[in-house]
Amino acid sequence: MLAPVRARAASGVGLGVAASIGASVLFGVLFLLPPLLAPLTGIEIVAWRVVVMLPVLVGLFAATVGLRDVARVLGRIRRRPVLAIVLVVDALLLSVQLWLFGWAPIAGHGLDTATGYLLLPLAMVLVGVVLHGERLSRLRGAAVVAAVLGVVAALAVGGSVGFATALVALGYPIYFDLRRRFGLDGPGATVLEQLVLLPVAIVVLVAHAATGAAVVTWGHAPMLLLLGVVSGAALWMYLSASRMLPFGLFGLLAYVEPVLLVVVSTLLLGEAVGASDALVYGPIAVALVILALEPWAARRRGEPPTTTQPIPH
Repeated sequence: MLAPVRARAASGVGLGVAASIGASVLFGVLFLLPPLLAPLTGIEIVAWRVVVMLPVLVGLFAATVGLRDVARVLGRIRRRPVLAIVLVVDALLLSVQLWLFGWAPIAGHGLDTATGYLLLPLAMVLVGVVLHGERLSRLRGAAVVAAVLGVVAALAVGGSVGFATALVALGYPIYFDLRRRFGLDGPGATVLEQLVLLPVAIVVLVAHAATGAAVVTWGHAPMLLLLGVVSGAALWMYLSASRMLPFGLFGLLAYVEPVLLVVVSTLLLGEAVGASDALVYGPIAVALVILALEPWAARRRGEPPTTTQPIPH
């Protein structure tokens, strides 16, 4: 009796690992697409992304787990209308991050953005400590110290932390904390956020078309279709992995994406990394390794893992 159960559990974990890594790879591919959509600007790309991703995302959820969670969130909003305002604010905060993800590869700030995603897990740890009273273990404390050294090195080398880095590392925690406080952190809320952004995206596209800022031709159609499929599939795979994997393993695999973004920015988008950058990325890499070890240390102490991982862009 136990053998089939163990086999199904192992199969589920294997599928979850594949889904998580697949999502990270697709988000890396997504980082490559904006330069291929020239001369579209970052705001036009994010508007098209919302328009073309939503049908893919809804279709994937409807074909797999259904849309019950969307109905559940709508029911909560009817009983507590203030949640509608929170959902709109969440959607607007997310739109800033979506814009950054489309703008950065075009503007030569892909590496700065990737650095923000590298720092994001540490920023989430600090949010948990400061706003939610979570206990900071020794390993997490060491990880925070290492990350701070990386930030100090960035200030010493460049005189400041990049705009894109700060926007990701500081902006996303506000978005995630708001979702968590009001219980709007499930897949249903994710779909509804995209629905909120849909009319805004359409207005943006109509306005840009009226001014002739950037003309979309049939030559853009394959890339726009790919943008929608990759965006929707990546988000669906990530959410699927979050349901199939133990929390600690899910949190560990989430670090694959920012590493891939660094690789894409340097090797494929051609952004330069100097020798002095090792002073920045070295401590951050050490911090991520320490943070990745924390779930196993917690398990040995007999404590539940408390890794905080967000739903991505």
